[in-house]
Amino acid sequence: MQQEGASGAVPGAAPPGLLTINNVEVIYDEVILVLRGLSLGVPEGQIVALLGSNGAGKSTTLKAVSGLLPSERGEITDGSITFDGRDITRMDAAERVKSGLSLCMEGRHVFEHLSVHENLVAGAYSRGGAEAEDFDLVYTYFPKLGDMRSRVAGYLSGGEQQMLAIGRALMARPRLLMLDEPSLGLAPLLVKEIFGYIKDLNKDQGITVLVIEQNARRALEVADHAYILEQGRIVLEGPAAELAENPDVKEFYLGLGEGGQKSYRDVKHYKRRKRWL
Repeated sequence: MQQEGASGAVPGAAPPGLLTINNVEVIYDEVILVLRGLSLGVPEGQIVALLGSNGAGKSTTLKAVSGLLPSERGEITDGSITFDGRDITRMDAAERVKSGLSLCMEGRHVFEHLSVHENLVAGAYSRGGAEAEDFDLVYTYFPKLGDMRSRVAGYLSGGEQQMLAIGRALMARPRLLMLDEPSLGLAPLLVKEIFGYIKDLNKDQGITVLVIEQNARRALEVADHAYILEQGRIVLEGPAAELAENPDVKEFYLGLGEGGQKSYRDVKHYKRRKRWL
């Protein structure tokens, strides 16, 4: 029996969008099931947040979309992933980048021994090289990078490295920018700054964004739509503003309920609001 989603509509398959993940299952080492029929859609021009606790399957979702699962002995065993109407479920990772997908991995992963400028040059490799306007775009949104373009990336602060990681992803001219925990390890003021850049890039450049975060409050502030992932399944979805006011989200993810922040796993009588296929 299907249950209603957060918005009140009876959910079916993943809604169509620039990116559509439909009933995807992912297994590691041929035995560990991580995603259990995941379905979600990312409409073009929007910011979509995927929230969840550690181990929920958030990073695995981005790796499935970006084609990085084989490098970690993971594979998609069921379902499909469509980008701009094209099935990319089995597409090579490099081809996905060329088609307009860019991923900023958790932990930033800048090339520490290269300069800021050289890191950006590397970001345009899939396009065959960078143009002046690409650098202008990055340095306009991240002026700090322009001031330190010759500095070795390994000596940048955590916030500066996160800016560089996003800037490097922009050099590929993505239609969909995917961000894996962009707030990880950053001070609150820097987190606010980074999410401000994300919002501006979406608003000014029309870049579609899929962001996964544990900082639910900050993500819901900038997102248009949000999904909540629990043990490899979507359990709640809806407009970000509505989820931010949802009593369960407040209690379990924003820490605004009685007794502070909790995990869904700690509540025996939690009743799922989201349907599952």
